[in-house]
Amino acid sequence: MLEHQWIMSDKPDDDDPESSVLVQTRPKTKRPPLYKVLLLNDDYTPMEFVVHVLERFFSMTHAQAFEIMLTVHKKGVAVVGVFSHEIAETKVGQVMDFARRHQHPLQCTMEREE
Repeated sequence: MLEHQWIMSDKPDDDDPESSVLVQTRPKTKRPPLYKVLLLNDDYTPMEFVVHVLERFFSMTHAQAFEIMLTVHKKGVAVVGVFSHEIAETKVGQVMDFARRHQHPLQCTMEREE
């Protein structure tokens, strides 16, 4: 995608009214894709642990974390945040490591936002 920038010349040519306008074309930078971080339901991870994970790694209030936990429990999955690739990957790794250290099978994954 190109972005045009119009620049007025200091010295207009009286014979040609079009000559006072110059066009500079430069490529428009594209935003990097975003990634959804998803928390998946299982039958073993305690609800309180899921709430703690959401508060700790996604900076949610207790009320927000509780609502998301219920969504995960009822629907099987919930989006817990949308981030750049690097941040999403880091969050997934943090959650998975934390769950493993506490011997819970909680699963966290990411997918590109469309």
